[in-house]
Amino acid sequence: MASVLAPNAEKLVDRHGRAIRYLRISVTDRCDLRCRYCMAEKMTFLPRAELLSLEEIALIAERFVARGVRKIRLTGGEPLVRRDMIDLARRLGRQIGTGLDELTLTTNATRLAAHAGDLFDAGMRRINVSLDSRDPDTFRHITRHGDVTQVLDGIAAAKAAGLRIKINMVALKGLNEAEIAPMLAWAAEQGHDLTLIETMPLGAIDEDRTDRFLPLPRVLADLRDRFDLAPDDHASGGPARYWRVAGTGTRLGLISPLTGNFCATCNRVRLSTDGKLHMCLGHEDSVDLRAAIRSGGLPQVDARIDEALARKPEAHDFRIAPGAAPAVTRHMSVTGG
Repeated sequence: MASVLAPNAEKLVDRHGRAIRYLRISVTDRCDLRCRYCMAEKMTFLPRAELLSLEEIALIAERFVARGVRKIRLTGGEPLVRRDMIDLARRLGRQIGTGLDELTLTTNATRLAAHAGDLFDAGMRRINVSLDSRDPDTFRHITRHGDVTQVLDGIAAAKAAGLRIKINMVALKGLNEAEIAPMLAWAAEQGHDLTLIETMPLGAIDEDRTDRFLPLPRVLADLRDRFDLAPDDHASGGPARYWRVAGTGTRLGLISPLTGNFCATCNRVRLSTDGKLHMCLGHEDSVDLRAAIRSGGLPQVDARIDEALARKPEAHDFRIAPGAAPAVTRHMSVTGG
């Protein structure tokens, strides 16, 4: 099936007047870790027959670029566990400078050492690495079996390959909160950025997220006592608000969906690994692009995208309360981070 990149295609604007310029793509729901806030210990993953092929992902992504998307992030699960994911990165990377401004990746970095050079060659210049602790025991507890040495080796390889790195750290009360300030100091020393994220109620897990919820305004107050932080108007295309760490090139970002709603400026949609286009991370509503591309090709994909834009909600429904059900039943690994 040939790619159709019509430069004059209708642009992407939702019913609230927000321009959609950012597509996040989950290339797989599988992961080699089992982070407690993200997954149950025993997960049932989607049958491979239900997943979009990499060719289908590329065609849909190219259609979004033709209609005005300027940034694509590949996510999972763990995207690097999917065979031939680098081929997808190379193909999408060819769109940089011809409509696409940036192609990026979110990874847990367990396999990053083997692929960092290929990602750079594909056109990536920065990536996000999920790292909630540098302490081996705490990391193993959070991920249930992970080896933090693999992650740190992957980060080092990415830095050596020329990739700019942003560390994503989920703030977890009573688990890693004492490590947040040291993580920021380490990130500044290494030349990385750090973004802190409030835990989000996505999918059923084995624990009560309320027990681990750590409000980021409280974290920021503590960090401002320890670091010289100045507000920064940097915009990465995502929902983070930034501060500059004085005397360094490091930015601190905060993603606070529960204490600081950022929906008014939402510019994102998400393509799940099974071909569902999710208009909002905090809603179940979606349209089926897998069925569209398999039955009607790109014209049908365009029609379903238009339908999605007409249904995109104004805001998410996230809330955390003792015993409350998750905002949505699907896990983050299905939708992509």
